[in-house]
Amino acid sequence: MLRKIKETIEYLESRISLKPEVGIILGTGLGGLVNEIDIQHTFPYEDIPNFPVSTVAGHHGQLIFGTMGGKNIVAMQGRFHYYEGYSMQEISFPVVVMKFLGIELLVLSNASGGVNPDFEVGDIMVITDHINLMKDNPLIGKNEDAVGTRFPDMGNAYDSALVDKALGIAGKYGIKLQQGVYAAVSGPTYETPAEYRYIRTIGADAVGMNSDLGVPGKIVEITHKHVIDAASAVEPVMTRIIREMIEG
Repeated sequence: MLRKIKETIEYLESRISLKPEVGIILGTGLGGLVNEIDIQHTFPYEDIPNFPVSTVAGHHGQLIFGTMGGKNIVAMQGRFHYYEGYSMQEISFPVVVMKFLGIELLVLSNASGGVNPDFEVGDIMVITDHINLMKDNPLIGKNEDAVGTRFPDMGNAYDSALVDKALGIAGKYGIKLQQGVYAAVSGPTYETPAEYRYIRTIGADAVGMNSDLGVPGKIVEITHKHVIDAASAVEPVMTRIIREMIEG
């Protein structure tokens, strides 16, 4: 792992002229945020040593360096998924690379399905906690102390100060912003009605794979195009919140 990290870092640092402070990982239909970045360097994933390659529609597959809101940014336009056949270690590798590049803040987005009956299609939710239903964990295997601790505490995985900051920005503009627990499942199938009920019962408010409502009486047939369209519709609002979070 450390050898691969070193190879990737050396490749990137020999070609970039800035030290990133903020990392952004853009999900399905949300890649337009890069239009807010003053781009200085762009690297297709296939050119970066040890990087996987995204194979999903709506994920462009490039690592972008630039500035936004007065901060140096590294952004993944397109990301990798367990259902593409990658290991958890491969999926999380770019996050480790961002850490070694020097980021102090990581912002992630994705299109998810709501299982909270108070949610509506198109709502934006700030994650306050999560439930891992992936049957795997990227920290399984040999631990590298230089990367992180063997047993990380997950009691405050999502910074409460940043959550409050996002809520404050949303309130300033009259943007409806939900909070809740995210359940992560492997996909690539969308959830069954029984799975929706289970996921809600164990305490989640949203679930990834879907972008619709997994609420009895509101479940409809879903396609990947629906997911992209739903995410694209709220992208301008998401962009405003993320941009102002970074500026602060």
